[in-house]
Amino acid sequence: MVLTKEVDLPEFTTLTVPEVDLSTATLMSAAPYLGKYCEGINNEFMLCRFESNDPRACVELGKKVTACTLQLFRNIKSKCKQEFDQYSHCVDKSSGNFSFENCRKTQAVFDTCMKEKMCMERPDFGYFCRARVHNSPSAPPPPEPCPCQPKVPDETPSLPDCKPRPPARFGGRYFWITE
Repeated sequence: MVLTKEVDLPEFTTLTVPEVDLSTATLMSAAPYLGKYCEGINNEFMLCRFESNDPRACVELGKKVTACTLQLFRNIKSKCKQEFDQYSHCVDKSSGNFSFENCRKTQAVFDTCMKEKMCMERPDFGYFCRARVHNSPSAPPPPEPCPCQPKVPDETPSLPDCKPRPPARFGGRYFWITE
C-alpha cells in the first residue's frame, strides 16, 4: 500500500491494546474453545477485512477480538486453571510438534471442567470446517463502480459444427496396446 498525504493513519494510542502473549502450546490447547467462544466477533472481523480491503477500517473490531480472547483466558484461569495447566503442559512437553495424541487423558479432564464450570462443550470434530451463515449487523459496503472494465456479452457464441476427425496418419500414440 502506497502512502500519500491523503492517507489518514490512525494514532498510535488507538492501536495499543493488551496483547495475548501466550505460548503456542497454551493457545493450541484452548483453540477449540477460543474458536467457539469468540466465533461471532471473529467472523465479523474477517468479514470487515475482506469487504473493506483496508485494515484501518477494522481496528475497533480487532480490539474486540483481542478482548474476547483475553476474557476467555481469564475465565479459564478463574475456573479451570489447574486442569488447563496440566493439559497445556502435556501438549508442550509430550512431543516435538505439539501433538495431542499423548494428552487425551488430561484433555478429557479439562473438557469435563469446561463443561461443568463454564457450561462450554468442546466443539465436535469438523465443526469449524462446516459452512455457516453469519448474519452481520453492519451494512455491506457499496459496490465499487469500475468504468475501466470492458462490457462482456452475456451469451457465449456457439461452437462451430465439429466434423469427425480422420484417423492419425502414422498410427495412434498407443501403438503398443493390442486388442
